[in-house]
Amino acid sequence: MATVVRYFGGVKLGAGGLVRAYTDSVAQALLGAEKIAIIKLRHLICTVPYAMEGMVRREIETAGASLDNVSHADDVRFEFSLADNAAAPFIARLNEAGHGRIQWIDPDDQAASG
Repeated sequence: MATVVRYFGGVKLGAGGLVRAYTDSVAQALLGAEKIAIIKLRHLICTVPYAMEGMVRREIETAGASLDNVSHADDVRFEFSLADNAAAPFIARLNEAGHGRIQWIDPDDQAASG
């Protein structure tokens, strides 16, 4: 979204002139603007045995995921976010490395019960 403010200086531009002036103003602003990609994130929650905590932390870091929360109880619970298109391969890699000891929790189930 862009907003252009024009203070009238006595020169009438007409409808076409106003459109060109406003378009040029926005185009000039966009040339210097920092572009930031919008990346859809997926929130993941898993629990792992204590012996696997280090491995999971390394995998999360290597994947470039954002570690949101870690809690320690009977197991270690990780909550993290990563790019949606990277989630399925990441889960498959962890499941293989974890030999069935990683439990995945649906974040929607957590929201309903929390």
